Amino acid sequence: MEQSYHEQLIEQRRHLHQYPEVGWTEFETTWFITQRLQKWGCKVYLGHQVIDKDSIRGRNENWVKEAIDRAKAHQVPEDFLLKTDELTGCVGVLDTGREGPVIALRFDIDALPVQETDAPEHFPNQMGFRSKRDGFMHACGHDCHTSIGLTVARWVADHQDQLRGKIKIVFQPAEEGSRGARTIAASGLVDDADYFFASHIGMQAKYGEVILDPYGFLCGSKFDVTFIGRSAHLGADPHKGRNALAAACSATLQLLGIARHGEGMSRVNVGTMHAGRARNAIPDCASIEIDVRGETMAINDYMCEQARNIFEGCAKSYSVGLKVVDQGTVCDLQNDHELVELLKRCAQKVQAIKTIRTRSDFGGSEDAAILARHVQSKGGKSAFFVVGANHLAGHHQPEFDVNEEALDVGFEMYTNILKEICLMS
Repeated sequence: MEQSYHEQLIEQRRHLHQYPEVGWTEFETTWFITQRLQKWGCKVYLGHQVIDKDSIRGRNENWVKEAIDRAKAHQVPEDFLLKTDELTGCVGVLDTGREGPVIALRFDIDALPVQETDAPEHFPNQMGFRSKRDGFMHACGHDCHTSIGLTVARWVADHQDQLRGKIKIVFQPAEEGSRGARTIAASGLVDDADYFFASHIGMQAKYGEVILDPYGFLCGSKFDVTFIGRSAHLGADPHKGRNALAAACSATLQLLGIARHGEGMSRVNVGTMHAGRARNAIPDCASIEIDVRGETMAINDYMCEQARNIFEGCAKSYSVGLKVVDQGTVCDLQNDHELVELLKRCAQKVQAIKTIRTRSDFGGSEDAAILARHVQSKGGKSAFFVVGANHLAGHHQPEFDVNEEALDVGFEMYTNILKEICLMS
């Protein structure tokens, strides 16, 4: 691999790591990506061309407005922000002009609401590229993914005369919470894809390993639930109150007690609860955030039905109102066998890869599954793989970091994929 590609991978990753943005607020990130894609001759799609507004879930409008103001303050041009239609993410397309397949490659761009550690041994602290935004960081490797995607775009531009077909590089917002992929699928931008590939860095694979056909992608649904009661003074008028907190507590206990499904894995979690104003006032509002998952969509649907019954039952029991907001659903993923074999050939050509694992339990959810399934439903083929990396702390943790040599491996895997499919004979 040329040294310039390696240097680009590191430079981009370290820049992006300093400016993390959570889902639907990635305006500075989208601007950074767009500038580079245009520099390499890609046609860039933005805003409603990429995102179907009717499919958006889990978007905090106040955070979006704050992010736009922050982007303006950081010299992101206003004409660019207007083109985004207040929507983040973009797709870079490079058409070789020669007949051939359409390949879509997906890279996620969002960060997490996690405070990065200030430990002196933390590599971003040592090298001076820690997050510049308190309370936010790239704690899942999406900065690495974005850098790999951009470097692949440059490689395509550098080798355009040797390639055929059309390459679409998807930079997806809001992967966390499984919110962004559905909007891109609904936009129609990958409807014509013959092949779809996506990956994740780290996870259960160490540096020098690659997993070509992970399984165990859990389907999942997320809900924001609000119980709306009536406040009253604890001493003077307790009978006039309707305790929303009590409803939320009862719902939490019952949710955690849902009978697990006998035909596969099922999960449920109440991640947050917010309620109350004062110790002597009956809480008139309480909100909880729910995450349910299932090994199959049928099991996930079972979990969702049980959860909704509990929401409604607790609201009725405590005589409070109820508001349930669906924040998104993700499906399972099955790689096409043909592409697993292709990935194996690609991995065998990467010197740093010492161990090629075919099957491994992913044990979580991945928003790319929605795009993969969408492409498959249109007659295309899809595959998701894992690029190993060494990380001292798990994903979504304040100490999360990966060894940057893993970016080279990811880059080489994608360029090998393109050589396998698009290289002219």
